[in-house]
Formats: sequence, C-alpha cells, structure tokens
Amino acid sequence: MASRQRLNAKTIRNMKPEDRARLLDDLRKELLKLQSQRARGTLENPGRVRTVRRAIARILTIMNEEARSKASR
Repeated sequence: MASRQRLNAKTIRNMKPEDRARLLDDLRKELLKLQSQRARGTLENPGRVRTVRRAIARILTIMNEEARSKASR
C-alpha cells in the first residue's frame, strides 16, 4: 500500500461509494497490521501509522458529510 497515491479529499470525493468502502476496509486492515508490528517492535516506517489513520479519518468525514446532505434533502 505504500505505493498508493496520496489520498486527499478531492480524490476520495470522486470515488464511488463502493470503492470508498473497500478502501476504508483495506486501510483498517493495514492499520491493524501496523499496530501489531509496532507492538512487536518490527515497524519499519512509524510515520505510516499516522498517514493511514488520517486517511481513514478523511474517508469517514466525507462519508458522514454525504450522509448528512442526503438526510437534509
């Protein structure tokens, strides 16, 4: 996943909801893996944890914004 492009809000908004959900699931799995590596002391890139957590937060924020806009219509 390290080769993945940077996930900014614009690229996330342009994704289909199914792709966004799949990406969220993948990022959560990666975060779990990184956290277990950190606990064992074998984590090579500690900055990746922060990047993954922020990407998850961005996706959830955009999903919540879209859900609120649909609910207010």
